[in-house]
Amino acid sequence: MVKRRGLEIPIIGVAKDPWNLDALRARVRDSLEKHGGLDPGAFDKLCGPLHYVSGDYNDPATFQTIKRELGAARRAGALLGNSAGPLRHGDRDNSGKAGCAEAGSRVIVEKPFGTDLESAQALNRDPPRRVRRESHLPDRPLSRQSGRCTTCCSSASRTRCSEPFWNRTHVESVQITMAEDFGVQGRGAFYDQTGAIRDVIQNHLFQVLAILAMEPPVRTDSESIRDEKVKVLKAIPPIEAKNLVRGQFRGYRKEPGVAADSKRETFRGAPPRDRFLALARSAILHPRGKLLPVTCTEMIVRLRKPPTMFHVADLKPNYVRMRISPDVALAFGLNVLSPTSDVQGTRWRSPGSRYPNALAMDAYERVLTDAIAGDPTHFARQDYVEEAWRIVDPVLKAGTPIHEYEPGTWGPKAADDAVMPHGGWQMPGHYQLKSATPPGGRGQR
Repeated sequence: MVKRRGLEIPIIGVAKDPWNLDALRARVRDSLEKHGGLDPGAFDKLCGPLHYVSGDYNDPATFQTIKRELGAARRAGALLGNSAGPLRHGDRDNSGKAGCAEAGSRVIVEKPFGTDLESAQALNRDPPRRVRRESHLPDRPLSRQSGRCTTCCSSASRTRCSEPFWNRTHVESVQITMAEDFGVQGRGAFYDQTGAIRDVIQNHLFQVLAILAMEPPVRTDSESIRDEKVKVLKAIPPIEAKNLVRGQFRGYRKEPGVAADSKRETFRGAPPRDRFLALARSAILHPRGKLLPVTCTEMIVRLRKPPTMFHVADLKPNYVRMRISPDVALAFGLNVLSPTSDVQGTRWRSPGSRYPNALAMDAYERVLTDAIAGDPTHFARQDYVEEAWRIVDPVLKAGTPIHEYEPGTWGPKAADDAVMPHGGWQMPGHYQLKSATPPGGRGQR
């Protein structure tokens, strides 16, 4: 952000660690060297507005210190509850009473917003009086350039390319996978009070589903786009406990900060029966979990098999595959005749295209840039948040059993037995796609 347009507002890090400003700057330098590459000039500019507050969000004194550090910048202040657990009344009240945000400020609330439908509604009934607008739940997957490409593909591009089959008549199922090949990475205390359902299913995966299934908005303004997303969630009934499978990778209970008898899920698979959606009769939320074989977020739109004269051929459903993380990929799986037989079919996977672009914005950069500019497109509106909680609320309270699974596998076998879609799962894999050259940047192979 510093290199693109300058960042001339205070940046205040808040954590329990007993650091000072020098320690924070050292951490920033180390992170940039390991992950993004260090630009000495931009780093020096970034260090200028840096501040650090050591404190606990549950302590009102922390917010008084934040207020002093903000100084005259409270009008444009942004409160980030990043990795601090679900927002609760105490966090909201402490920030409001301390006067951290003046009229016209924007507050970014990290997900999850509350812990269930009731708490989310309670938090929204009495927001801090001084705050004009709160932007809830920044959605990082869809704020990446890849997520924006998905939005374009599933709305604007539909009018010419996929509109004839992008409906429940021709779509058999939608499989959405958000897999990670790593564990909780030292965030055991946070994860053990949140779990996979609250951490990702209720927000990120529903955002992806909404983008895929929504009707093209009548306009491109933020409210029109968010209206269509809410319509999708309103069409989905609550998930039934009998359709839910919760898993926990072996060794999770030995992670620092995790209870020895924890029942928190690190894997979840369930099919919300969205038979009222225009896109598909049964959208399947494919496994979301930690310590799975790969790290990726992708969607498979599987088409119905039409009648065929090739009855002896083992034809598979055609599909569209869209990957939004870690790179952008679009591919098609089609049935074609085998080159060695006139009656046998074979699977042909189009090479498709992929590009991230080195110049594309990182997800957090996009979220923060939009928040500073006052663009709420990539933030979940309150009615959307409440609809998402409505869908998962029953299974949060059901106390379904936990099934252990081995790290590096696709979750517990119970997931295959209970929620496998017709035709089986199409697992993400390590496949190569031809590079495309994006506008304004070089393609990467």
